[in-house]
Amino acid sequence: MYRYWLLFRSVVFWLWQIIMTLILGIPVVVIGLFSFRMGYALAIVWNRSNIYGLKYICGVNWQVDGLENTPDTPCVIMSKHQSTWDTYFLPTLFYPSVFVAKRSLLWIPIFGWALYVLKFIMIDRKSGRSAMSQMCEQAANRLSLGRWVVVFPEGTRRPVGAEPQYRIGGAMIAHKVPCDVLPVALNAGEFWPRMGFIKWPGTITVSIGPVIRSEGKSAAQILAETQAWIEGRMEEITVRNRFPY
Repeated sequence: MYRYWLLFRSVVFWLWQIIMTLILGIPVVVIGLFSFRMGYALAIVWNRSNIYGLKYICGVNWQVDGLENTPDTPCVIMSKHQSTWDTYFLPTLFYPSVFVAKRSLLWIPIFGWALYVLKFIMIDRKSGRSAMSQMCEQAANRLSLGRWVVVFPEGTRRPVGAEPQYRIGGAMIAHKVPCDVLPVALNAGEFWPRMGFIKWPGTITVSIGPVIRSEGKSAAQILAETQAWIEGRMEEITVRNRFPY
């Protein structure tokens, strides 16, 4: 019976997301065409409506540690990515920020359009070196405008406990710009699993690590240090088999 109750709550939250997207998503697109500041502020309201909706409908809360590690100047944020929740929450923590995301997302109605007007860094992974060069150039531009650049180094949501598959992109930005890296570990996938519909109640841990300096380091060295910290912290905050997926 408990699982059915969780399923019901998850359905309610799914409907909540649709309603909030219709109410707030379209205005974000329209207003964002004329003003990044106002469009982004409204997008944050949209994000908060979802994370607080999840909290009060499904019982999924969060806690953040390591905030004191956040530098005063925007840099590249390299974060673990297990859940859609990550994309809702991180922009509320690092304001304003843009994600490095795959270009195909632009085709998603409302959501994809919002990514476009808010100047997210959209890349075509099939373009190889050209995509890497464009990503670094756009990241440098966004950082110069005072925006954090969020990169999921594994490229996509990964199941809880999956073998790490880190890519060089985020570290290459840090090396080329150059700028520092702020590593983030989080275990949202234990409560909102990748490809899972049921949302499991509990408290997500978001852990911000010490800044990783890029000066005098290769992209490979930056990536290795970032992965070591994130994966080490994941071992500490992940509870294996917390829920019967």
